[in-house]
This record gives sequence, C-alpha cells and structure tokens, in this order.
Amino acid sequence: MHLAYPAVLSALLFCTGLYGVLARRNAILVLMSVELMLNAVNLNLVAFDVWLSRTAEDTLHSGQALTLFTIAIAAAEIGIGLAIVLAVHRNRGTADIDKLRDTAEGHGSVGGDEPDDDGTAPAAEKAEATA
Repeated sequence: MHLAYPAVLSALLFCTGLYGVLARRNAILVLMSVELMLNAVNLNLVAFDVWLSRTAEDTLHSGQALTLFTIAIAAAEIGIGLAIVLAVHRNRGTADIDKLRDTAEGHGSVGGDEPDDDGTAPAAEKAEATA
C-alpha cells in the first residue's frame, strides 16, 4: 500500500477534528474532536513507521511506540476532561462554551445590562473588548 492513502485519510481526519474544535459550542463535542485529531496523528505515526521500516534494515518501530504513548495520554486527557466538564455542568447548569466564557468574564445572566459602579454598561465593555 502506498503512503499516500493513510496520509490523505489522516489529513481528512485531522481537518474534521479541527473543524469540530473551532465550530462546536458543546464542551463534550470539542473533546471528541480533539480525540479525532489525536487519532489522525496516530495513523500518521504508524503509517510512516511502516514506510520507514521497509527502507531501513533495523526496525525500531518508534512510530508504534509513540502511538501507544499518545493513546495513553489521550485516555488520561479524556478522563480528566470529562470530569471537568461534568463538574462545570453541575455548578453552572450548562456545557456550552460561549455561555461559560461569558459567565467567567462577568457578563452572564447575573447583572444583565445594569450599569457598573463606574457608570458603564457591560454591553459597552463587551463591544469595546471585541473591537
């Protein structure tokens, strides 16, 4: 099998995961997209390891060893990430990333559009921060 087939598949998987990270609002879907990106990297590591082992006399299989290490790191990442998402969901009641960012900045449902102590409204501060 040519190296191009797994490389193209890996690129498509990575781009799909990148789109999921950039476009999704739900934290669990973002974690799933990160896992998709890590699996694309694993596919690339194994494909290049097989391709390089054909040309080299000594087969160290370093790509497969790195893949096992990446799988272990990904398992730990998803476990900790899901624990954090569940804890935030219990406290805030949502897993929407935009709503969590707004409440962390102090622009959430608490306070609304009432002016602060200095007389400026939070909506004006938000427009100023995005400009």
